[in-house]
Amino acid sequence: MSLLIVSLDTTALNVALPDIRADLHASVSGLQWVVDAYTLVLAALLMLAGSTADRIGRRRVFRWGLGLFVLGSLLCSLAPGLGWLVAARALQAVGGSMLNPVAMSIITNTFTEPRERARAIGVWGGVVGISMAAGPILGGLLVEVSGWRAIFWVNVPVGLAALLLTTRYVPESRAPRARRPDPVGQLLMVVLLGALTWGIIESPHQGAASPLVLGCAAAAVLSLAGLLVYESRRTEPLIDFRFFRSVPFAGATAVAVCAFAALGGFLFLTSLYLQEVRGMSALHAGLCTLPMAVMTLVFAPLSGRLVGSRGPRLPLLAAGAGMTACGLLFARTASADLPLWVLFVGYVLFGIGFGLVNAPITNTAVSGMPRAQAGVAAALASTSRQVGSSLGVAVIGAVMAAATTGRAGGLGDAAGFQDAQRTAWWILAGCGLSVLALGALTTGRWARGTARRTAHLLGDESPQAPARAADRAGSEAAAG
Repeated sequence: MSLLIVSLDTTALNVALPDIRADLHASVSGLQWVVDAYTLVLAALLMLAGSTADRIGRRRVFRWGLGLFVLGSLLCSLAPGLGWLVAARALQAVGGSMLNPVAMSIITNTFTEPRERARAIGVWGGVVGISMAAGPILGGLLVEVSGWRAIFWVNVPVGLAALLLTTRYVPESRAPRARRPDPVGQLLMVVLLGALTWGIIESPHQGAASPLVLGCAAAAVLSLAGLLVYESRRTEPLIDFRFFRSVPFAGATAVAVCAFAALGGFLFLTSLYLQEVRGMSALHAGLCTLPMAVMTLVFAPLSGRLVGSRGPRLPLLAAGAGMTACGLLFARTASADLPLWVLFVGYVLFGIGFGLVNAPITNTAVSGMPRAQAGVAAALASTSRQVGSSLGVAVIGAVMAAATTGRAGGLGDAAGFQDAQRTAWWILAGCGLSVLALGALTTGRWARGTARRTAHLLGDESPQAPARAADRAGSEAAAG
């Protein structure tokens, strides 16, 4: 149930963005912050939430997460203005960071028999697919009937029910030896992600050479440098940069950033295009994106089986090809009156590509890693997903803002939007091409050799077996 409300909230929200813009008089950058306030905080706190749960109790942290997510949802539904909505979304994300990774740990510790655990993980993954398919339609229906605030109201009763069930049925568990907290590393990571995203979002309005944007760039560079220096000296760092000596791991994190940047940008762009330019209702727009969600639902399990039988290379190549083809198709044909069958083909291509990419990300990240470090590697891959989603919305939104700000029709100006969306689709095609190239370069024999050397460096001679890695890939695909 926790995964259901988190996933539905994410997919349904994009359909509601035009309604939020009209009701709260939000600019493009304001809409970007409605989305990125959540993904940024989530990315920054995922690893902290996991280590805290291991240390003080997984059920306790999970219940806190549910409580904060419900409270954040309630405040979102009552937000009187854009600033309040963004702040409430950030509070939602604090709660959300305690849900997905902690829930997977709870499943692992509650279902100790392999068959029961596999069944539980299968249900977990199925909920992700269902929420992706149902989210845009449910969101569109709620917006049509009750307005955008209903999307957040729905979370309250479901979250409270999940809280009661957790209290009644979930046993408490802790790790035998939890990782030490790293507050300095955590702060540096927050500054890095926040400054980078802030600079990108505000650059169309402030100017690339403005003091604010240059200050954000400087803060991002300095925090990255500080993170590299500080974390390399810690015994138990928040991010162990030695992991990146493994080419498969480094490639997996880069693929996660590129693929989820494409997804974040895709959802943001298509929602605005279908409603602001083509004049569709929220429900009609949700139905139009259904082919993408259905293809993701169909191809995600196929990707998991391919990873288990043939490794991550083939699904990554196919995923990159699908997303690239979608971007190129729309970059070449973008217009205000594009035939619906062209939209259908493009959305199917993107859905196939994104459906194939999730499982090999985690497989590539953990294959060859020491068994003791596989969970940390998977958590870093999950964090990379959220970072990518934040950057995708920031970059694509900045492109849209730069092209439509100052025009009489704003986002509804067909000529301005058309120029912007061509550029945006070229960027998304570049994300897909990056997935394709990284899939080819980081999954070969030489790359696997670097993973073995990294495993030896990290102090465990017995690397994660590919079959076990594939199992983890399925669970992480659900959690991420």
